[in-house]
Amino acid sequence: MSKKETRFKVIHADGSQIKDEGSRQILLDIETGVNYLVWKSGYAGGITPLLDSDGKVIVTRPDMQDRF
Repeated sequence: MSKKETRFKVIHADGSQIKDEGSRQILLDIETGVNYLVWKSGYAGGITPLLDSDGKVIVTRPDMQDRF
C-alpha cells in the first residue's frame, strides 16, 4: 500500500454523534478483508469484528472489495 492509501475503508455509516444513539460504522480492513463494527457516542465507543450466524468472522474477498 502506498502512503496515500488507508488500511480501513468505511463501507457503511449511520446514526449521529449529536443524538444519544451514537454513530455506527462498518469498516473493511482492506489488507485482511475482515469487517468491523465501530460504535461511538460522546467519549465512549467500541470496536468488534462482525460475525456471521455461525460465529465466524465476516471476511470480504479481495475481488468483492472494489464494490464499496
